[in-house]
Amino acid sequence: MTRLRCLTILAALLALLDTSPASAQSDPTTPAPHRFERLRERLAESLDDGTDSDQAARSAPAGARIVADVAYGPDPAQRFDVFVPTRPAAGAAPVVFFVHGGGWARGDKANARVLEPKVAHWVGQGYVVISANYRMLPTPVAQQAEDVAAAIASAQSRAASWGGDPARFILMGHSAGAHLVALVAAGAPTAAKPQPWRGAVLLDSAALDVPVIMEHRHLGLYDRAFGTDPARWTAVSPIAQLARATAPMLAVCSSRRRESCGQADRFAAKANGLGGQVRVLREDLSHMQINATLGAASDYTTQVDAFMQSLR
Repeated sequence: MTRLRCLTILAALLALLDTSPASAQSDPTTPAPHRFERLRERLAESLDDGTDSDQAARSAPAGARIVADVAYGPDPAQRFDVFVPTRPAAGAAPVVFFVHGGGWARGDKANARVLEPKVAHWVGQGYVVISANYRMLPTPVAQQAEDVAAAIASAQSRAASWGGDPARFILMGHSAGAHLVALVAAGAPTAAKPQPWRGAVLLDSAALDVPVIMEHRHLGLYDRAFGTDPARWTAVSPIAQLARATAPMLAVCSSRRRESCGQADRFAAKANGLGGQVRVLREDLSHMQINATLGAASDYTTQVDAFMQSLR
């Protein structure tokens, strides 16, 4: 086991000792088997995003060239990488715009888990793929969503220079990145005004209904992200910000996580009631696997591909 991995596990174990009164392990009335199950779930969620132990990708995948560190704002974190097919198809290409996870506090656009095998898969299909960074906590989550919207608008304004079509963007994010994408895709007001996109793929966000999280026992990472003000919870809650007739969305959820699919179901029900088109895709995969295996040959990838093809 590498030193970095050992430190990651140690950090996760320390996170389990979070003294927040909202933390489930602080409840002595919970039966011991249930406390153990919750402890196991918390440890899995602490480790499962994978971002701390990911290695940076060393180069663009085969069949792609990289345009690295494109600035969309003055902060060094406001950058994205662009992966362009070396053999582009005739005409402007559709664009996948990806936002990494990491608990709103860590992660990077260049992590290998972000890039492989997703970039190779979609570049091979003729997509331009963009992987974006954004400012981390303590930058407020609302400002992180502003970063995502600004990055989308900036990428759309330059898409033609990379052979991409600014009108054929598909937004995608994992974990905290899926929450930020969902917030923007739901119609939350932002200073940046991107052009309309074709749709969005939300990879296992369990934070689509923030007040529900905060009003019940929850992980300490949510306190750090969302604070204690109920008005702030609503402002950064995708389900509360849903506008009418949003672009289609696919909400992928891990059936192994306690709240992920329930949140996705409620989000889809409200969006569809407002004239949107949101479908929930349940996968018997861990939180990390939903990110890391997308693009590899599987029924899961085939279903995501089918949704994306329906948007083109």
